[in-house]
Amino acid sequence: MQLLVISASLNPASNSRLLARAAHQTLADAGHAVTFADLRELALPPCDGSSAYAHESTAKARALVTAADGILIATPVYNYDANASVKNLVELTGRAWDNKVVGFACAAGGTSSYMSIMGLANSLMLDFRCTIVPRFVYATETDFADEAITNRDLVQRTQELARTIAHYATVLKT
Repeated sequence: MQLLVISASLNPASNSRLLARAAHQTLADAGHAVTFADLRELALPPCDGSSAYAHESTAKARALVTAADGILIATPVYNYDANASVKNLVELTGRAWDNKVVGFACAAGGTSSYMSIMGLANSLMLDFRCTIVPRFVYATETDFADEAITNRDLVQRTQELARTIAHYATVLKT
């Protein structure tokens, strides 16, 4: 079984990347085969419905998603939605998402946009028949300080989400 943790933020001081790192560490410590994909390093082209699909970074992203049985997406929330980078990733990789287990860890500025991930979750569920882990992690800026997660409950919820994705992926693969 292969797991993938995607850090979707392009911000060098990203709080959602801290969530992604914590989830990745939990999965690695449990002995899972897990890959960490940072969209800052992948340098995906904007989806143009044409030539972007042939870009070498798109091919790499498609291979990562295709190989994964379970995927944790860690994304910032901007304007009551997942960030554009992760939506671009989904648009570029399309059918590679078919039948994946997907969970979400979101970092936002405040508490008002906690349902914002549902648009992306619904798209993955309806377009690609993904199994969405029904409990996601939602964090606000008060959960972080000095480039670290300071809320112990948030750490535990992130670990639980990572373990749940691995469990779902294992069960569905068999």
